[in-house]
Amino acid sequence: MRMRISAIPATVLAVCATLTVAGASPAPQVKAARVMEDLGRGVVAVRSSGSQVLVSWRLLGLDPEGIGFNVYRSTAGGAYVKLNSGALTGGTNYTDTTADLTRANSYRVTPVVGGQEQAPSGAFTLTAGHAVEPVVRVPLRSGGAVKFVWVGDLDGDGEYDYVVDRQTSPQKLEAYSGDGDFLWEVDLGPNSRNQDSIEPGSSAIDVGHWDGVTVYDFDSDGRAEVALRVANGVRFGDGTTWTHENDARQFMAVLDGRTGALRNWSAVPTTYLADGPMAARLGVAYLNGTTPSLVAYMKNRRDGGAFNVMMGAWKFDGDSLDRQWTWQRGGQDAPDGHNTRAVDIDGDGTDEVAEIGFVLNGNGSLRYSMGPQGIIHGDRFHLADLDPGRPGLEGYGVQQDNPSGLLEYYYDAANGNVIWRHGGGPGDVGRGMAGDVDPRFAGMEVWSFSGLYNASTNRLTEPDTSLRPWPQLGLWWDGDLTMELLNDGKIEKWDPARPAPSGSLPRLVSTWNHGAVKAAQGGPTLVGDIFGDWREEAVYTNAAYDELIIFTTNQPTSHRLYTLAHNPAYRNAMTFKGYMQSHHVDYFLGAGMSRPPRPDIAYAP
Repeated sequence: MRMRISAIPATVLAVCATLTVAGASPAPQVKAARVMEDLGRGVVAVRSSGSQVLVSWRLLGLDPEGIGFNVYRSTAGGAYVKLNSGALTGGTNYTDTTADLTRANSYRVTPVVGGQEQAPSGAFTLTAGHAVEPVVRVPLRSGGAVKFVWVGDLDGDGEYDYVVDRQTSPQKLEAYSGDGDFLWEVDLGPNSRNQDSIEPGSSAIDVGHWDGVTVYDFDSDGRAEVALRVANGVRFGDGTTWTHENDARQFMAVLDGRTGALRNWSAVPTTYLADGPMAARLGVAYLNGTTPSLVAYMKNRRDGGAFNVMMGAWKFDGDSLDRQWTWQRGGQDAPDGHNTRAVDIDGDGTDEVAEIGFVLNGNGSLRYSMGPQGIIHGDRFHLADLDPGRPGLEGYGVQQDNPSGLLEYYYDAANGNVIWRHGGGPGDVGRGMAGDVDPRFAGMEVWSFSGLYNASTNRLTEPDTSLRPWPQLGLWWDGDLTMELLNDGKIEKWDPARPAPSGSLPRLVSTWNHGAVKAAQGGPTLVGDIFGDWREEAVYTNAAYDELIIFTTNQPTSHRLYTLAHNPAYRNAMTFKGYMQSHHVDYFLGAGMSRPPRPDIAYAP
């Protein structure tokens, strides 16, 4: 067997795979705080009206108690002038009503600790005569359609940069700075031409519910890497090409985020190679509670139609990429779906890896399966603190043609015990949502197409089930603590005092009015808290695919929360794709919430 990478020294190519037999080692122990990104303030400014600018910035996870902020503006390159009279200690946003908007205005903030100003943040510039729109625009090169965008701090400046796919044939992967400067391109090669949604080519990415790419600072050095599954013919950002005599053989690779060059690789196990290459979903989990691992859900199909399922974890230490474990479903009753989540479901500080019907411990052993309770395959599930009055996290999932008639279910995330279930099928319940949209009831609501239910009480909050919102995506946008909805290019608000069916909800934003086009499944390419305060951004492209159109709120809020990107559960969720779902923090975020605890994290150096 021959495997090499053109123009890369052999010393770089040592296979670094260490297999731990599932269940053979004890559960990982927490040794220190979780190391996460050392983010900057993420200052952003948008014109919220003809005369007003909303300036927004991050409260960081480890900011000291009582920290305040001053907001400064520079007009047309002049000296920075403080806009607020006293340090701001409420929401981390400020409405500027005095700017000359015919000229360029740059904004930055300075933290105030103990009455003393600290070093200023980086600046955000609003161009002269800028449009009144809740949008940040990032230029891209010309290219093909974009399905997904990932963010990570590729250059170590504390702000997010962008990695973008191109759904061409062959497929491409491109990286851009936060300002839109092109960094590098990876050509996924001839084995990315097969873009079948069930059995894609060995290097194909972003088809169906597969991605095969994720972005994160895996070695905690302050700069993000790009992880992807590669096969014969992939050309990296520095022009070197991965070659192997067998097109079906696959490898996990970690690339330098600044150059797209290969850092190191590890072979994907060949257990199911006879059935062809394995499609993959990639993401991040802190399996030891301290440092991140790359986790993968992989699947291929046997000739008879049944599927092989394998999951694995890899650790990159800045040099070697070591496989920590693999888990194979085999004949076990472990129902999978179209999404993967990595969450600390039992509160011990280490993450578990969850599918819709089973959970793996941090060492790759099976923690529990919900198969014996009648759970089978389904499209979507959520893990969150759905009921703040109950210890721990809860789960909500939907089912696809369950022969028992089960449509949706609610369960204890720590052990998988089903708390309530709704039948009436069989039916293919293709969507399911969880979020606090009705402040009259404690905790979150959950819903598919059978009505809007308060999760903890299993009670319909709106008796007319036809008036429930469409169960697509949630988005924190308007400044209160209940969740808004992102559906078919519309940011909407479901109002329990005036309930309305999908298509008739009060609309906050129509994304197409700002030139955005929908990507896969009628949605954005990314939802996440990528700059500004704790509200979320939704990332689209324009029709020419040469611009990212990032929707960011234009509405002030008095609520102060640390950036969601410093919440462990939320940041993990930003690394996974699959069928795109809403992300959740590991505390209850909604009406009547308690102040969230300080995250147990440390910043990467």
